Amino acid sequence: MQTLSVDIGGTHVKASVLGPRGRMIHERIQADTPHDLTPRGLVEIIAGLAERLPHYDRVSAGFPGVVHDGVVRTAANLGTKRFAGFNLERALAKRLGAPARVCNDADMQGLGVIRGRGVEMVITLGTGFGTALFQNGRLAPHLELAHHNFRHDRTYEDELGDAALKRVGRATWMRRLVDAIAALRALTSFDHLYVGGGNSRLVKLRLPRDITVVDNSAGILGGVRLWRHGSEEARQQTRRKR
Repeated sequence: MQTLSVDIGGTHVKASVLGPRGRMIHERIQADTPHDLTPRGLVEIIAGLAERLPHYDRVSAGFPGVVHDGVVRTAANLGTKRFAGFNLERALAKRLGAPARVCNDADMQGLGVIRGRGVEMVITLGTGFGTALFQNGRLAPHLELAHHNFRHDRTYEDELGDAALKRVGRATWMRRLVDAIAALRALTSFDHLYVGGGNSRLVKLRLPRDITVVDNSAGILGGVRLWRHGSEEARQQTRRKR
């Protein structure tokens, strides 16, 4: 069973194909994300990437916003007005001719890196700021912590997104990141924090043992676990109905 795994971002859409154990069997490829991206345009970009990759049996996609049952609810960096209500999961399955699952991009990145022990948190540093939370390997309901107030009536995304990095410079941005990690530690009492996303490469700090910087490829590597997670959720719902 091979999985087409897609990481949708505000700057690039990246994709690869994963083998049964979650390892890439082809190098990651990407396409630019247009500023005026539409839902149908996104599906076509993904289809274009898929044509350049090996055979796949199913599709996983991480989307930068709130996604419920494959339907986009918010898309802060792509345009909520354009994307809200779009069933991306169904559109991908129809266009690509394979079953598809879609979740938040930080959630999928977390599925690619967590160890399944205790409370694990993931933050992603890129065009925006993403978060995901897990307990003993189980994904918690997605919370858009990026859009909660962080400091001076500004949100985590306002202070730590790519626009803020370019505006204030790396040193100030890094100090804000340290403050944000402290705030999130107090909020979640995480046992381990993973820092990912395209701008994680800029994090040059002495980090405690409970914080790990992960490669941006993690946004792809969660594609196989997304299907396992979905199967476990389905089993739990079946048990509750009984």
